[in-house]
Amino acid sequence: MEKTFEPQSIEQQCYEKWEAAGYFKPTGHGDPYCILLPPPNVTGSLHMGHGFNNAIMDALIRFRRMQGRNTLWQPGTDHAGIATQMVVERQLAAQGVNRHDLGREKFLEKVWEWKEESGGNITRQIRRLGSSVDWS
Repeated sequence: MEKTFEPQSIEQQCYEKWEAAGYFKPTGHGDPYCILLPPPNVTGSLHMGHGFNNAIMDALIRFRRMQGRNTLWQPGTDHAGIATQMVVERQLAAQGVNRHDLGREKFLEKVWEWKEESGGNITRQIRRLGSSVDWS
């Protein structure tokens, strides 16, 4: 046994098993109970507010699940794109360019590039928190 607990050595494996076993999916039995995960923006990474918010929602959904309710905690990402646009505009400004210089199509390409680069980071972080979200 190790002298100190090292959660990174087991947490990811446990979460992957739980997800693969479908523990977070609705059962189809019991009174419905649903929480929609307020979509985090594709701004790069979660912050403490996300962690706090997710902890509360996770406690609620797990409690209802243990009561036998038909639970669904449904995730989403970036509901409007406003914060994502701001991140991309800041990146462009650091290069001495603005969105108007690029034009609409080129700017949208930059936004989609950023989404591809950082979008998965947020869902990985939500999983790392151990949130019992139904990713299916």
